Amino acid sequence: MRDLAADRQGATLLATVRHLETASVDDALDVLDLLISSNLLARAERAGKAEQLRTFPRLRKAARTMASAMEVLMAVPEATEERLVSLVEVWKAIEEVVPREKLASAVETVAAFVPTTDDDAAAQWRAELVKRYRTVQGFIEPLLSTIRFRAVEAGTVVLAMVRTAAAMAKSRRRYAPGDIAAHAELITGSWRPLVYRNPDLPEGQIDKAAFVLCALMHLHTALRRRDVFAEGSERWSDPRARLLDGQAWEQARPRVLTSLELELEPAGHLAELASALKGAYVRVLDGLGSNTAVQFVGGRLQLEKLGPLAEPPLMKELRSLIDGMLPRLDFPELLLEVFDRTGLPADFTHVSGTDATMEDFPMSLAALIVAEACNVGLVPIEKPNVPALTRARLQQVDQGYLRAETIAAANARLIGAQVGIGIVRHWGSGHIASADGLRFVVPVASLHAGHNPVYFARQRGATWLNVVNDQVMGIGGLVVPGTLRDSLFILDAIHNLDGGPRPETIITDTASYSDLVFGLFAICGYQFSPRIADLADMRLWRTNTRASYGPLEDMSRHVIRLDRIRAHWGDMLRVAGSLTMGTVRAYDLIRMLSADGRPTGLGEAFVHYGRIFKTLHLLQFLHDAGYRRMIGAQLNVQEARHRLARKIAFGNRGQLRQRYREGMEDQLGSLGLALNAVIWWNSLYLDAAVQQLREQGFPVTDEMCARLSPIQYEHINFLGRYAFTRADVATGLRPFHQPTELSG
Repeated sequence: MRDLAADRQGATLLATVRHLETASVDDALDVLDLLISSNLLARAERAGKAEQLRTFPRLRKAARTMASAMEVLMAVPEATEERLVSLVEVWKAIEEVVPREKLASAVETVAAFVPTTDDDAAAQWRAELVKRYRTVQGFIEPLLSTIRFRAVEAGTVVLAMVRTAAAMAKSRRRYAPGDIAAHAELITGSWRPLVYRNPDLPEGQIDKAAFVLCALMHLHTALRRRDVFAEGSERWSDPRARLLDGQAWEQARPRVLTSLELELEPAGHLAELASALKGAYVRVLDGLGSNTAVQFVGGRLQLEKLGPLAEPPLMKELRSLIDGMLPRLDFPELLLEVFDRTGLPADFTHVSGTDATMEDFPMSLAALIVAEACNVGLVPIEKPNVPALTRARLQQVDQGYLRAETIAAANARLIGAQVGIGIVRHWGSGHIASADGLRFVVPVASLHAGHNPVYFARQRGATWLNVVNDQVMGIGGLVVPGTLRDSLFILDAIHNLDGGPRPETIITDTASYSDLVFGLFAICGYQFSPRIADLADMRLWRTNTRASYGPLEDMSRHVIRLDRIRAHWGDMLRVAGSLTMGTVRAYDLIRMLSADGRPTGLGEAFVHYGRIFKTLHLLQFLHDAGYRRMIGAQLNVQEARHRLARKIAFGNRGQLRQRYREGMEDQLGSLGLALNAVIWWNSLYLDAAVQQLREQGFPVTDEMCARLSPIQYEHINFLGRYAFTRADVATGLRPFHQPTELSG
């Protein structure tokens, strides 16, 4: 602050205070979400289940008694015209096996322990929840009274209940049912006895803790749906308020419609889509005779897995030659060479906006990227006798220069520089991209880590959702707490890319992506192409109710409601414009467009719109082996990059130890930059190796170049030595490795 001009000091201070205020509200609500989802709710449910387990011996004994009686009853022959069966006769047969008193006791036991409704099933854990109120009282009471909550119409009743609960939480007086009569409609099911009939309280007095927790649960649900939102928040704000509206939308609309190639009136666009859908069905049906990969077994569709493509002649020999030629070097040397050849350090400006002027800045920057990407920290990197590698210098560069914006700018430079390397054009155009998550265990306490036993066992973790194009460069990424559904975040990642051409096709791995997600991708101009695991269970949709689709008839009985799309088309365009211009997050929108697991009116319009594109994708997946192969190849690229990422981030057993989102983003951003640096360096030397082999007479074809991959790392040493020595770039590339000299 002291180094800034007077006018910038005030502005910077104000911006800092506003940022900290927003961050504090976000963190408080993140704590609330974590508290309810992981601590309060999970522990109460575990305690409730433990109590249920203690009742199992009695319940099992009672059920066995009732089963014995039922066996006798079921064995009684049916009455006929010749023979009648009396109730007395049946009871006599039952009592020979089970006495009537014992059977009555068993029925009473089962009735006591088996809930009749879902609310009754929740009664046990809700009761345990109320017992734990004291452990969280110190957090909940100031939270409800400090944060300014607002609500849309659907959340007004919840907000009114929360305000009453906030006043009650601060008060020490006792309350009667009349004090909360206005909120009785929200106190339902097993909450009612907990709130109104606590046996430990005097008659006519409610359980304040139960009421506050009931309000808190409703608040949590409404916050997640964004029916209730927080003022001054970023992650828990109202997404509706961020949609383009009024004059802002009027000004942006022509540009949005042009960029997305959409019209203000949907009639022509929907007619084209209906025609495309009809044509896709016809292509699949016409091709079934020659498409041996598609079969119908017992009326169920089965798709044969793709086998590997035959490799060109001499492909194995080419790989072996190039592997032997690539120079051997340490990871820090690779980074410094990439810096010198691309000028990348220039993108790392100071937080104040000035350029770096310190001596040997690239060496300090490379050292920090090694420390972050390799997950080893500063201890193995710092060298007290080297000015550029002292701890003080490294901390200075870390605090002033290494942040999300500068890492993104450096990535953009690498993505742009790679396009100029000749061999890259054989791998793709950059218009196809895949998105997938790389999971990291987070063994330290963090709001931005979540539970998932599949990936993290008993620990918590975070997901790095990264986007990779078909030129093998990482073009963007996001940090996601835990393993929340990746599909909720992919659009946000796609709309915040570091560089490269805008991808047209987005490929993801097998997942139960909703029709709503397909609709949002489509309206924003992306072809969403997830890999399909089991087509037999997939539903196809149609617009023509009279058409006959032969073997696909049973799968395609469901009809797309074009009228619902037409009715909401204006708002759908506004949503698309808001997403593409970055005024609202897709994650928030998806939550806003559904309530209680069902889409709203606008959400349903997106669902039907998405069903058109989902069906087009499924039909192309069935018909076109090349399309399936393209999806599989791009996902293989992503998986190979993840293996390289694990190879680089070997320190601390591959676990993240950053407690805050910004720290995780900087560390994983550094890992992404390191990956791109390796890909760029490998691309450069692969291209040079191919040129040299061609000059020597080896017949390297374009098809062979397309099968070479820049994801190689056997020639790079990532651990053990951190010597920051520079290559002499003025004299050209490093000499190729000569394996014959080594063997001699």
